[in-house]
Amino acid sequence: MAGLSRLILVVAVAASMAAPSSVGAAPPTAAGAAAAKVEKFDLETSDGVALAAWYYAAPRDEKPLATVILVHDLDGSHKSVEPLALALQRDGCAVVAPDLRGHGASTGRVGTSGRDEKMTPSLLKKSDLELMANTAGGRVREQAAIQGDIETVRNFIRRKAEAGELDMDRLCVVGCGTGATLAALWTAADAAWPPLASGPQGQQVRALVLISPAWVAKGLTIAPALASDAFKKETPIMVVAGADDRDAVRLADQMKRNRPREWFDQRGGRP
Repeated sequence: MAGLSRLILVVAVAASMAAPSSVGAAPPTAAGAAAAKVEKFDLETSDGVALAAWYYAAPRDEKPLATVILVHDLDGSHKSVEPLALALQRDGCAVVAPDLRGHGASTGRVGTSGRDEKMTPSLLKKSDLELMANTAGGRVREQAAIQGDIETVRNFIRRKAEAGELDMDRLCVVGCGTGATLAALWTAADAAWPPLASGPQGQQVRALVLISPAWVAKGLTIAPALASDAFKKETPIMVVAGADDRDAVRLADQMKRNRPREWFDQRGGRP
């Protein structure tokens, strides 16, 4: 448990320190960008979205302290959370930050007619947001009919883990704003996959950090995640937000009711 506690602490501290500057922050300096090991990868979701993702490799030769999926807010991109990605990288984590569908470099999709379609944040609907966090269809996860944005990133990490570069047993998810809502919903979906005879195929998230989570956005709500076992009794979760953030306070209060003997709640320095 000591290793897990340190992992959560590093992720949470880096998030709390970098989050205030992540929105609208200036890009890293040329020297900082050169020092950081960052690679861009092109992925594809099950519904034909061309997804761009950036991989911030851990700075040391040993396995990273944590493997982090970093999810940006609506109207953002990996650039809006890059200060946080670099902070986590410096602390020994490997980070994958995608541009969600309709954002940044992830604006292309093959439509039902077979033609390329252009997506923008303003045109996204509730169904598009649901697909960002969805993983479902069938009993075997690797053959799932629906593999949305975050699930596609998870599959990328799994391939890296099979190559010995990353560790799926140290998977953390960090989300900002509506990205936190999506991270929560995907964590619940991950936990819902049933085990196979060969072993578990879900329950892979070891820590979840929600930065200023949105209770509802474009009709998408975090409520289904709160009703899941992942939130009620399984996953270590930290909420990082201002003391006057109503959605975050509501979320923390709900989780505390679900886990009264496990939860420690602190607001503005007051227990």
